[in-house]
Amino acid sequence: MELKGNTILITGGTSGIGLAFAEQFLSNGSTVIICGRRTDRLEQIKEKYAGIITKECDVSDSSQREELAEWVMHNYPDVNLLMNNAGIQLATNLTKPVDLGRLQSEIEINFVAPVHLASLFVPHLSTKQVAAIINISSGLAFVPIAFMPIYCATKAAIHSLTLSLRYQLKNTSVKVFEIAPPSVDTELGHDRREDKTQSHGGLPINDFIEEAMLAIKDDVYEAPIGQSKGLRIKREELFEVMNP
Repeated sequence: MELKGNTILITGGTSGIGLAFAEQFLSNGSTVIICGRRTDRLEQIKEKYAGIITKECDVSDSSQREELAEWVMHNYPDVNLLMNNAGIQLATNLTKPVDLGRLQSEIEINFVAPVHLASLFVPHLSTKQVAAIINISSGLAFVPIAFMPIYCATKAAIHSLTLSLRYQLKNTSVKVFEIAPPSVDTELGHDRREDKTQSHGGLPINDFIEEAMLAIKDDVYEAPIGQSKGLRIKREELFEVMNP
């Protein structure tokens, strides 16, 4: 897929891999729109990157998702790429009653939002000669880490969803990608760390983005990156290793 000349919406684009994707698509000559919940981050990014268009949106809210889609398609009708990237990663102890608010928020952001946004954008994307939906899953879609079971389950759901969406869109112009990151050095999972600014280590983000962008360029529709390749292949064999 050509990386230049697109108009892309990236959810959760204010930090981590979402922002890194935004920077790469911008440098490749595409128009980039990002959305996020944090007004201060959006303002900082707007000041730093004159070419990135920002929109405040909490994708956990269905009405805001609908308003986002309407706003993008009205103001930027050339939009031809949707990247479902926004996600949160929470620890959940299933041996005691769960906090339903946290549970519902994690499922809404990680799974319901991508389903809803894809359904809102598909009729528009289908009118484009070149179009794509890029879903960001995880290596943990294949082998879960048991202390964050909801996150892993939502990413497994994204993997399954992407297969079905790709099948349903097979006779359209819309390509459907799944990028499955390994642990990448971002702030994802900060909820369980005392220092909320600390990253969790893992693959350097530049290494991840380089491989992920190459996968999109080469039309690799299911692209586990780095250690995610082993998780995809070995699955059950690695569960006991990762959950001693």
